[in-house]
Amino acid sequence: MLPSNLLVFERGWLSSNNILFLEGENATLIDSGYVSQAEQTVSLVAHALAGRRLVRLLNTHSHSDHIGGNAALGEAFGCRIIVPQGIDATIAEWNEEALLLSPLGQSAARFAHHATIAAGDEIELGGLNWRAIAVPGHDIDALAFHNAERRLLISGDALWRNGFGVVFSELLGHPEDAGGLQATRQTLDTLAGLAIDAVIPGHGAPFVEVEEAFACAYRKLAAFEQDIELLARHALKVIVAFALLERRRLPRADLPAFLEKLSFCRSVNARYLNHPIDFLAQWLVRDLLRVGMLKDDNGILLAT
Repeated sequence: MLPSNLLVFERGWLSSNNILFLEGENATLIDSGYVSQAEQTVSLVAHALAGRRLVRLLNTHSHSDHIGGNAALGEAFGCRIIVPQGIDATIAEWNEEALLLSPLGQSAARFAHHATIAAGDEIELGGLNWRAIAVPGHDIDALAFHNAERRLLISGDALWRNGFGVVFSELLGHPEDAGGLQATRQTLDTLAGLAIDAVIPGHGAPFVEVEEAFACAYRKLAAFEQDIELLARHALKVIVAFALLERRRLPRADLPAFLEKLSFCRSVNARYLNHPIDFLAQWLVRDLLRVGMLKDDNGILLAT
């Protein structure tokens, strides 16, 4: 389903997928992975370029697993970095709170962007015309890219085969200001109205089971809409799983202190769950062990 000059590097959950468009002697990349894997990203891209020049790097949104390799790629290839319009000031100021770096205990290397792209803009990638689509929810300023001719969607974290990215915006700020779930429903409605035969998500393999993916996403969204605590618990589990993917190992006894350091965890727990931190840590480990995302090796938590 994908053009031969469109390459997808499926990276897993610590780093987002990287999407490389080969354009004659040049190339463009979408999303750059997590900072701890930036050297690997540069190596993957350099190998695939095979002598071509990487001239552009676009980001679907500004979360750490999508922008972490920007600085390294910019230094290695001298490419122009293009970010969604809504986040340009935050990136220029390098506001780690607004970028959800410090609140989630994550990292990224600071970089300078050269241009922005906004919803409704059209851009040529790999000889095809792509339209930028606003997909707020997981990230309020996120963009997806749609090619009507080939019926392709680059969805970032707005649509996966089994759902979508955590709706952090619903859990941030004051409850009366929350609108992330409503924005997510609007995003799904927008994307469902497009002509799509294949999706390249931010995580996981490209897929053609488009109707099934939308059905799954709407089911998950409805469950979160009916029970906000379910979303809160889901968000905390994702943060812990990501932390273990990055760190590889963490003494189980240190998890309460780790959670206590994260302003997002403290806020979400106080607002929606109100658990003692030790109880919260025990519950998170128990649930992540049950689903096989972690294992306990004599008191050391390991990512699977």
